[in-house]
Amino acid sequence: MKDLQGKVALVTGASRGAGRGIAIELGKSGAIVYVTGRSTSKSSTNDWPGTIDETVSLIKETGGKGIAIRCDHTNESEVEAVMQKIEKEQGKIDIIVNNVWGGNELPIEGKPFWELSAKHWDTMFTSGVRAQLLTNHYAVPLLRKNKTGLIIHTTFWDENKYIGHFYYDLAKNTINRMTYTLANELKEDGIAVIAVSPGWMRTELVLKEFSTDENNWHKVNELKQTETPHYIGRAVTSLAADKMVMKKSGSVQKVGELAKEYKFTDIDGRYIPSFIIN
Repeated sequence: MKDLQGKVALVTGASRGAGRGIAIELGKSGAIVYVTGRSTSKSSTNDWPGTIDETVSLIKETGGKGIAIRCDHTNESEVEAVMQKIEKEQGKIDIIVNNVWGGNELPIEGKPFWELSAKHWDTMFTSGVRAQLLTNHYAVPLLRKNKTGLIIHTTFWDENKYIGHFYYDLAKNTINRMTYTLANELKEDGIAVIAVSPGWMRTELVLKEFSTDENNWHKVNELKQTETPHYIGRAVTSLAADKMVMKKSGSVQKVGELAKEYKFTDIDGRYIPSFIIN
């Protein structure tokens, strides 16, 4: 069903991982999807698998419409230019998915704070939190013209438990709080702001780390309870199609719980419960 026909969406950090899965699912549902990231067919960040051009190709393969824009979301002028382009070409925007994240550029080690490099601040806050904040800064004026809309932040949350890495925990909880505060500021405009927390995803980088692929991952015991990035994509698409979504504004929603509520599964037909920190 093309529940989002006529809607215009922006998915940041969509070269790979959650961003790619979300962009593809939005495209399947009829939205015009703009995808941003630093990795293009000419140059991929850190030689990682995945580019925004490949994501657009995958959207088109499913019958959707995708448009790639190369953007470094730490660069304010580039972020502003993205919004100007969308406004010029579409005249509006309906859905913002803040997925851009630089935290993977350093290893996430289980060390105490005082043994961690302070460079984690730059990757997680400058390239993560601030990058998402800048996207909101330039997107909100265009969203407010519609007097409706949806802003999604991808995050991680498990009932306020400590995530296990000082900077990661601090950054994700900052994103969660940004969701709450922005929801309060946009309430009168009818714009919902929601943080969405997936479980452990089989992203391109995770599969590479375990020297496997999407055809053989089930042979790796550690990956038994993982989910594809399409699972969070279906969660975001369900929220975007929900006419009562304002009731969830300001909250953090777990993908596993949304799957039960909206009755969707992962692309292999499985229901994967919400990830829980032991």
